[in-house]
Amino acid sequence: MNNAVSFANVFLSYLLAFIVFGICIVAAVMIGIKARKSKNKKEELASAVSNVDSAYVGKKD
Repeated sequence: MNNAVSFANVFLSYLLAFIVFGICIVAAVMIGIKARKSKNKKEELASAVSNVDSAYVGKKD
């Protein structure tokens, strides 16, 4: 009986550690996706501004 309790204790301890690491990994991936989408949006806006600026180069008012 003592071995079963010891095994259950160790098993639940490792299971809890696995769950915590899994949550950390999921959080890191979500933060990375959000950061990349933000960077893509900024690059898209900068590209659009650059295209607008280059379209007006050489034009005289």
